[in-house]
Order: sequence, then C-alpha cells, then structure tokens
Amino acid sequence: MFDEIWVLIPLAPFLLGGLAIWTRHQSKMAEKYGHLPKGVDADTDRMREEMKYLKERVAVLEQITTDGHSTKQLENEIEQLRDR
Repeated sequence: MFDEIWVLIPLAPFLLGGLAIWTRHQSKMAEKYGHLPKGVDADTDRMREEMKYLKERVAVLEQITTDGHSTKQLENEIEQLRDR
C-alpha cells in the first residue's frame, strides 16, 4: 500500500497548481457576480442597494410595456409617470 503512495508525489505540484487556479477563479467569479459577504465594504453595500432599486424600476418598466395596452394608452401612462 505504501509503495503506491510514492507514485502520487510527482503529481502533487500539478494538484496544488490546479487548486490555486481554481481558487483564484472562484474568487474572481464571486467578486464579479456580487457574492461577497455583506458588510465587506460600504461602497459594495451602497451599490447593492442601488442595483436592487434599479432592478425594481426596470421590472416596472417591463410590466408597463408588456401589459398589452394600445400605443396611445402606453403614451398616457408614461406621461402620468413623468408628472410624478
């Protein structure tokens, strides 16, 4: 059994290198897609709140445009929203 373990020793640098690459990739993806823990940075929390607000606004705009209203009704709704 211990004779076979020596075969794995030459593979150790490749395994460690692969682990380092995978770890770096995971941290970049977490940073890119916002999976960092809350409270890491004040700017991060502020941007998260702003992103949430903007997504809600886009959802409302999508709902307005896809309600099946006629063009004239849609124009009236947009004008009413501008008056707010």
